[in-house]
Amino acid sequence: MLKEKTIRRVFSHPPVLATDRLVLRQLKPGDAGDMFLYASRRDVTEFLTWEAHPSEEYTRDFLVFVQDKYKEGEYYDWAVILKDERGREGTMIGTCGFTSFDFPNNSAEIGYVINPAYRNRGYATEAVNRVLRFAFEELELNRVQARYIIGNDVSRRVMDKSGFRFEGVCRAGLLHRGKYRDVGVCSVLAGEWFRKNGAVI
Repeated sequence: MLKEKTIRRVFSHPPVLATDRLVLRQLKPGDAGDMFLYASRRDVTEFLTWEAHPSEEYTRDFLVFVQDKYKEGEYYDWAVILKDERGREGTMIGTCGFTSFDFPNNSAEIGYVINPAYRNRGYATEAVNRVLRFAFEELELNRVQARYIIGNDVSRRVMDKSGFRFEGVCRAGLLHRGKYRDVGVCSVLAGEWFRKNGAVI
């Protein structure tokens, strides 16, 4: 069973995760410039629970704040970094990680955002699949869910491509900027993920 102290220990020094094209590592204040490019866009935050960043200084202050949350083991997001032609860290194009953990039920919720300039290339799906692998193989979770505001078709497609199953709609489940919004819920279970990826369970 997943323990809170385990999560605190793991995310006080988040492991670096890699894919063919990406590196997922701890966010750093030096990522402020790359993050501001998408975090300042209202078309990006339209379906997110946080507001567009008003300045690069605001973004940098946020990333400094995040460093303390990492130290406490209370922040579960990775920066999504493109590898350059030599396989080294290049541009930071978004984030992917866990928004919360449900310790009694051994489950978590995943979230992600990618700079629109890098969409439609499979990067979000690649990052999500790597985090799912970590969730099921390393953290031994039983379930990972993802939620999206109805209308956010881009996010829903990433869920579909990553093996999530649609469970239903939580009607008026989120008060979002003064308006009640319907929220779709998708999930993937450990057994489903291992069968899809050819592992024996």
